[in-house]
Amino acid sequence: MRVDLFDFDLPDELIAQRPVQPRDAARLLDVAPDGPRDRTVRDLPALLRQGDLLVCNDTKVIPARLRGVRRGTAERQDVAIEALLIRDLDDGRWLAFARPTKRLKPGDRLDFGDLAATVEAKNDDGAITLTFGTAGSVFLDHLERSGTVPLPPYIRSGTADARDRTDYQTMFARRDGSVAAPTAGLHFTPALMTALAGAGVATASVTLHVGAGTFQPVRVDDTDAHTMHAEWGEIPGPTARAIADTRARGGRVISIGTTALRLLETVARDRGGIVTTWAGETDIFITPGFRFRAVDLLLTNFHLPRSTLFMLVAAFAGLERMKAAYAHAVRERYRFYSYGDCCLLRR
Repeated sequence: MRVDLFDFDLPDELIAQRPVQPRDAARLLDVAPDGPRDRTVRDLPALLRQGDLLVCNDTKVIPARLRGVRRGTAERQDVAIEALLIRDLDDGRWLAFARPTKRLKPGDRLDFGDLAATVEAKNDDGAITLTFGTAGSVFLDHLERSGTVPLPPYIRSGTADARDRTDYQTMFARRDGSVAAPTAGLHFTPALMTALAGAGVATASVTLHVGAGTFQPVRVDDTDAHTMHAEWGEIPGPTARAIADTRARGGRVISIGTTALRLLETVARDRGGIVTTWAGETDIFITPGFRFRAVDLLLTNFHLPRSTLFMLVAAFAGLERMKAAYAHAVRERYRFYSYGDCCLLRR
């Protein structure tokens, strides 16, 4: 499909720079079959049914942005370097984006405060492979001291502060590994979870470590030419069983965000429509025409024009319906993107 079909106008002043407080006070656009309805996230228990199942992503954002120096030699001066870690390759090796990349070559040493790395390789897609001297929990301890929250560029030009350490983390965050938050989960609070449980709505979790694709624009004219970066995910046994039980009772599966949806639909696509225990990588790219098998409703934030995520929601709820919903959101001054408001979509 032509990428320009997924374009729309958005005033810059609607791009949220901070989340609302409390989180569940954010607005929620209920994209119902008979037209959009303005609500708040606190209305969610009344919009769902007893026996429904919410599926959240329990990934945790790591402080993956590093600023440091490429150490010089007799022939080369020191150079300031910024790196964004995008994927753990195990054994202290990470895939990363860096700038200025052209000033780096294999074998260069990079110092990032408590962390030091060596450039192992430069890849054809513009990424580099870094080898650090530590791995596992020791590496993460150093990263907490040396790194910063990797905010997307449309939030204060990507410049994070102390507040973002908590603001850019969901209440479900358990497992280190993401370089971007699964932002639909940012709207949930303990009080909202209590209200949902009281309404008979159950909750289960999956893990999808959000990677480089979140930051990469679509640079081609046709969706068939776009390549998605792979991300690691896992569906544990209890969640697979909870989904099966929900289906058996006639309940619905509601994905909290596009990341959980992408993981569930990856497995359902490959397992004949059944969500099973699973762990591995997914590079699924969902565009209109995709057959959804796992998710009935989707709670998601408002996404960028021409982005893979707007393509996904257009596939889920219909392109014309989503364009109309976004036009309504712009007229009603909803807040967009990671720290913004959200919408509830039906398949």
